[in-house]
Amino acid sequence: MNDNNNEVKIVDYDSKYQLDFRNLNEEWISKFFKMEASDYKILDNPEDYIINKGGHIVFALLNEEVVGTCALIKTSEEPLIFELAKMAVSPKAQGKKIGYLIGEALIAKAKDVKAKEIFLETNSSLVPAIKLYEKLGFQHITVTDSPYERCDTKMLLELNF
Repeated sequence: MNDNNNEVKIVDYDSKYQLDFRNLNEEWISKFFKMEASDYKILDNPEDYIINKGGHIVFALLNEEVVGTCALIKTSEEPLIFELAKMAVSPKAQGKKIGYLIGEALIAKAKDVKAKEIFLETNSSLVPAIKLYEKLGFQHITVTDSPYERCDTKMLLELNF
C-alpha cells in the first residue's frame, strides 16, 4: 500500500470548493443544531463575506477529496483580529486529526499577517471540538454579542507580536 494515498493536504480556498464548504458545514451544524440565517449568508457567499474582506478559508483533502474545512473571518483591521469559524470535518474522516491540521494552518496564516488574536464561538455540548481548540491554545472567555443562538462558549487565542 502506498502511504501517500492517505496523506492529508491543506489547501487554500478555490471557488471550485465552495459547495464543499457549504455542504460540510450544513451537515455538521444540522447534526447538532439548526441552520440559522447567519449560517446561510456566509455559507452561500464565502467569497463576499470572508475572502474579499481579508479572510481565509482552507480545505483538507484526503485522496483528493475534500474532507474538512474552516475559515478565518476578519472582524477588525486595527488591531487585526480574526474569528475562527465554520470548522467542519466529514464524519468519514473524523479521528484523523483533520481538525487539528486545519486549525494549525489557519493559526499560521493569522500569525503570518501579524494578527493580534483569534476568537471562536461554539457550544459547550461539543466537547471534542472544545478539547481540540484547547489543544490549539485557545482559552475560555466570556460570551458577548454572538450572532448565533447556539453559542454558549467563546474562546480566545492571543498571538504574541
